[in-house]
Amino acid sequence: MRFLVVDDDFETRRLVQKLLRPFGEVDVATDGEEAVEAFARSLKESEPYALVTMDILMPNVDGQQALREIREIEKDHGVADADQVKVIMISGLDNSEELHDAFFLGDATGYIVKPINHEALLQEIAKLGVPLPQKS
Repeated sequence: MRFLVVDDDFETRRLVQKLLRPFGEVDVATDGEEAVEAFARSLKESEPYALVTMDILMPNVDGQQALREIREIEKDHGVADADQVKVIMISGLDNSEELHDAFFLGDATGYIVKPINHEALLQEIAKLGVPLPQKS
């Protein structure tokens, strides 16, 4: 199972990466531009991500724009709506406008407010139906 952790904050990236590492391969990106490139590459190599966690406020390309681009890439690759990657948006802001945009403009599947709580993230992943078997 593959995961992509996208955040411009080193500590947040490290925390989420550490949490997900027991369950599979974890790639990281520091902004939306890197995220979009990594996501496109994963589909091209037929090794798609099962889950993406993405900060909303980042330099270069923010999380909202990156999510919209990821959804376009999926359409271009013929990915069915039911098979789209699960994306949990992460933000330091508990902002209803950001939440609205993430779900209705970007088609996010989850949303968590920082600081990240291990249990809350695992619950959100379980709620999305992403199985987290122990990596061998």
